[in-house]
Amino acid sequence: MTRLIIDCDTGTDDAVAIIAAVTHPDLDLIAITTVNGNVPLANTTENSLRVLDYLGSGVPVYAGSPRPIVRPDFPVPRDVLNGDKPQFQIPYLDLPESVTPVQEYSAVRFLVEYYMDDANVDTVLVATGPLTNVALALAAEPRLAQRIPQLVLMGGARGWGNVTAAAEFNIWVDPEAAESVLSAGIRDVVIVPLDATHSAQVSLEDCDAFDAIGTPAALACASIIRHRILNYPDAADAVRLTAPVHDAICVAFLTDPDVLEEVGSYPVRVETAGTHTVGETVIDMRPWSEEPRNARVALRANAQVFVRFLSHAFAS
Repeated sequence: MTRLIIDCDTGTDDAVAIIAAVTHPDLDLIAITTVNGNVPLANTTENSLRVLDYLGSGVPVYAGSPRPIVRPDFPVPRDVLNGDKPQFQIPYLDLPESVTPVQEYSAVRFLVEYYMDDANVDTVLVATGPLTNVALALAAEPRLAQRIPQLVLMGGARGWGNVTAAAEFNIWVDPEAAESVLSAGIRDVVIVPLDATHSAQVSLEDCDAFDAIGTPAALACASIIRHRILNYPDAADAVRLTAPVHDAICVAFLTDPDVLEEVGSYPVRVETAGTHTVGETVIDMRPWSEEPRNARVALRANAQVFVRFLSHAFAS
């Protein structure tokens, strides 16, 4: 079994990733660390606990950073950013309130102590939100870069964005953290950008198939993904109603690596100061570039493999 930790800002797609990680027979979810992102930290923590309680899972949850490492807030404050689409990222998941408490000490302390233990250097770190916690842990203990065997992160895009013309949300929220993590020297970084997640969307027909599986995991995810599809920004103009479930593809990669396609090793940096490009993920695809190739980047994903992974997890 592959052991993993998920560092996340639990909204809807993170919830699907967590459910798949708990239910898939080849995965062993060790812990969840939460970060400010899709919704504020208190909400991401409560949402994570709701998912785990719903599944009857005892996986511990550690609360992390409530704000970016340098900036007091997003580059554009959340209430302004979400003013025209408040229903897409709902504050709380439509699951019963949690009864399990959050762990007493912080996500950053947990990450440092966990990975500095020799027994845990096989555990993959999956980051599906802003990289604030990971950056703070690396700053507190730089040796962590050599202790994390693999970092699989959802973030970035090649030349476009979903929050600005240039930037993807997770990287844009805390660009300084993202640049710090990508510069830290972690030996195996796999980036799942919007290019990949948008090429492997989930449909309403897929949700009907999940309903037919009938397990609590399948029913919850069918409902969550339907909400994403019906509230997606371009849903009114779509020919076929689908939506990306970004974060769960990172988890799928751990058991089904062929879910990612057109994977190459590139120098990757993050713009932290541009007037129009803050948060842009700069993927240097020049063959002659002399910059160090610090990440593997997937430019496509396979929707059939992804849905098959979800179905296998939900049926288990």
